[in-house]
Amino acid sequence: MGKMEIVFEITDKTGRKIHLSKERFSHIRQRHPDVTSAEGIEETLKTPLKIIGVEENYVAYYKHFKQKKESAKYLKIIVSTYLYEVNP
Repeated sequence: MGKMEIVFEITDKTGRKIHLSKERFSHIRQRHPDVTSAEGIEETLKTPLKIIGVEENYVAYYKHFKQKKESAKYLKIIVSTYLYEVNP
C-alpha cells in the first residue's frame, strides 16, 4: 500500500492536527463542484467562526466569507475525530 498523498496539514485553534488527503479532496470536489481549491477549507479549519461537535467522532467548523459572490457565504467543514480518539 502506498503512502497517502496530503493536500495540506494544519493545527487548528484547539491544537488538533488535521490533514486533507488528495483522495478526500477529490471526493469533496465531486460532491461540491463549487469548491475549486483547498484554500477555503484550510482557512476554515485554521480560523473558524465556530466549532461544533455534531455527533460522536465528528466536528463541524464554520467560516463566513464576506467576499464570496455566491449566495452561500458560509463554509461548513466536517472533520472526523475518530483517529484522535483512538490515537491521542
